[in-house]
Amino acid sequence: MKIRIKFRKYGVMKFIGHLDIMRYFQKAIRRAEIDIAYTEGFSPHQIMSFAAPLGVGIISDGEYLDIEVKSTRTSQESIDALNSVMVDGIEITDYVELTEGAKKAMSIVAAAEYNVWFKEGKDPVFTPDEITAGIKSYFEDREEILITKQTKKSERQIDVHPHIFSFDSYEGTGESGSHVYGFHFLLSAGSEENIKPELIVEDFCRFFGKEFQAFDYQIQRKDVYAKNGAGIFVPLTNFGRKIVKECQS
Repeated sequence: MKIRIKFRKYGVMKFIGHLDIMRYFQKAIRRAEIDIAYTEGFSPHQIMSFAAPLGVGIISDGEYLDIEVKSTRTSQESIDALNSVMVDGIEITDYVELTEGAKKAMSIVAAAEYNVWFKEGKDPVFTPDEITAGIKSYFEDREEILITKQTKKSERQIDVHPHIFSFDSYEGTGESGSHVYGFHFLLSAGSEENIKPELIVEDFCRFFGKEFQAFDYQIQRKDVYAKNGAGIFVPLTNFGRKIVKECQS
């Protein structure tokens, strides 16, 4: 039986890297007595995979991992069991059984939604009105946005415009509860083309002759999406169903 778990990552846990998060969940799943399945062979390990690794320092309301289980309690009972063993900074928000034929989360990711704001205590290089006006001239009035994207082995110039599905200004509440403002994006993600929001913000600053300081911004990933049969972006839990009674695989 395949299960998809959705969780939040915030607070001090944003500084914990992906590999350590993986190891943390392996232990938490055992402590929560989730009946997870293991691989066969001389070195069995939990059958578990994450949708899209999150960079260090980024908070998120929409992280996903897939597991296989031999049996399971209801969705709500499983959420409660997992949250009872979680540290501050990790919260399980959904637990669904994947429908027949559903693909692994990591293979279907197509887009990610982000908010990026100026951190409290930093001096913003744009006002809210300047961001709103700037989006029009930087994004809406242009058909091409060429950016040099660096990889571990090389660098290449790409047109990111078709990979920015939406670009708006953002106003909301920061981590400490104060009012913040900045940018809101829906960007291409996954194996086809993975666009990082800080890459767009940096180029936005350069376009208007402003200095970009990466540590002046807080990035929040709101959710991760796949395309459904109609080609519409939907959250990854849309490919599963709530479990309302205990069941065996």
